[in-house]
Amino acid sequence: MTTLDRLDETNAPEKSIPLIEKSKAAFGRLPGLHSVLAASPAAFEGYQVLHRLFAEETAFDADEKTVVWQTINVEHQCHYCVPAHTGIAKMMKVSDEISTALRDETPLPTPKLEALRTFTLAMVRERGNVDDATLQAFYDAGFEQRHVLDVILGLAQKVMSNYTNHIANTPVDAPMQQFAWTPKAER
Repeated sequence: MTTLDRLDETNAPEKSIPLIEKSKAAFGRLPGLHSVLAASPAAFEGYQVLHRLFAEETAFDADEKTVVWQTINVEHQCHYCVPAHTGIAKMMKVSDEISTALRDETPLPTPKLEALRTFTLAMVRERGNVDDATLQAFYDAGFEQRHVLDVILGLAQKVMSNYTNHIANTPVDAPMQQFAWTPKAER
């Protein structure tokens, strides 16, 4: 089984130390994903910047951010990010109904959230080559051009984390183990 080293302030490159400190300040601990990313200061900083921009600067509310993140996590079958974002969704006061629907790939409670999931899935599956009908359905649900670009930003962030966790086989952090997840195809 492939793994990548998990680093901390005692063995990470010097340029990663401030990023580790930033993670510890934000989370009260060093998340496993961040300990892996610490091997590359550039990748680690890139991930932190993308996360901050998506979390703080997009036009999405908490429910919509969760839909984008978890849709991508579930589609990529990320054993680490699905539980992590389930916990994050709880902290963001996203309903369990939304989290369960995303984790179980069942219908979301509103047509607008379902349209966001459908568009996000199309972006992942079609590698950004969505057809006009898919884009128009997204707009018809109440979204705009900015939201298209915000989905792309979220996708860039999640590709970094999901792919890193696949290669690293990052163990799920202790606080998130209660939200362990198995892909639908494996149940």
